[in-house]
Amino acid sequence: MVLIHHPPSTIRCLITGIDISFMQRALNLAELGRGRTSPNPVVGAVIVKSDEVIGEGYHERAGADHAEVAAIKSAKGDIRGATVYVTLEPCCHKGRTGPCTEALIQAAVSRVVVAALDPSTKVNGKGAGALKEAGIEVELIDGAVAARARAQNEGFRKHAVTGLPFVTFKSAMSLDGKIATKSGDSRWISGEESRALVHSLRSGVDAVAVGGGTALADDPMLTCRLDGDFSQPLRIVFDSGANLSPGSKLVKTAGEPRTLVIASPEAPPAKVDALRQAGAEVMIAASARSRIDIGDALTRLGSMDPPVLSLLLEGGPTLAASFVEAGAIDKVMMFVAPKLIGGESAKTPVEGGGFNLVGEAMPLFRLSHKRIGEDVLITAYTAEDEW
Repeated sequence: MVLIHHPPSTIRCLITGIDISFMQRALNLAELGRGRTSPNPVVGAVIVKSDEVIGEGYHERAGADHAEVAAIKSAKGDIRGATVYVTLEPCCHKGRTGPCTEALIQAAVSRVVVAALDPSTKVNGKGAGALKEAGIEVELIDGAVAARARAQNEGFRKHAVTGLPFVTFKSAMSLDGKIATKSGDSRWISGEESRALVHSLRSGVDAVAVGGGTALADDPMLTCRLDGDFSQPLRIVFDSGANLSPGSKLVKTAGEPRTLVIASPEAPPAKVDALRQAGAEVMIAASARSRIDIGDALTRLGSMDPPVLSLLLEGGPTLAASFVEAGAIDKVMMFVAPKLIGGESAKTPVEGGGFNLVGEAMPLFRLSHKRIGEDVLITAYTAEDEW
């Protein structure tokens, strides 16, 4: 993991409580773009003059104005000499829109406060450097606000550094660690509030993935069923044998949203062709011992156009085990319901071969928890530091 937490020596870190307050406002604005900006990050900006907000904006969707430009366009009054609070280092290259550094320079602002540097190769300190060269004071916030800014774009940041998607493993289990009864019944272990939150999670990621066994057993839709203007995630089935039925909901509704089946080279060509003819996309990934090579699949997903920056892994326990064994999980979100299910044969969130010794188990860091209705959501990461 490559982590970029330390600012270039040319960036000052002298921040006041007022600065933190305005940056919190910018971070809240950034969240309004969640689910619509990928492959771009979510970004918010606030323009302040004489301790008064005179403009603010956020990146609403890919291809639209970046946050800094949106804030400048919204400004009321003269913004020359103002301070701009922006959650991510301004870009300095031309893409679908012009460089934000040029917009800030032309606006003649005097100070730019940044919550997080942009680790992508096209920026990575160059944006801050361009502002400094133009005589604009640049300062970088540290501490909890900076950590929140980095976490806000953890998918974008990991992909910028590695080319791989940021993987969140989500599951719901009873207090005794069961995801279904011995008969296979799993509706519903978690409560209504938890299930609503899962739809919110789907709205903010590029892809949602399940294993072929789960797709066959549950026939899910894997869509975000919330009101609002959200981009539906790419629906992925890891199905080495291409056994997903062309009559399944995922295939019958393929198109918008898209359905992608990831199969192994050993999958029967007739089954692959049937899925493609029915409207599903099929990706052939490398395999090892007749199982999909998770690392190869994630590399391919990160190289797609547009790339998959964030992936929500929803099940089942065999696929989860493959991701654990591959070291491919970045974040775990476990909904724990106040129920005892029991049953020696009842399934658990992660199965597979497992580890022989407790000391070999995958450690988790940065643990947090909160109540979601009657459930408890436990969130943890597989690395000690943020991207």
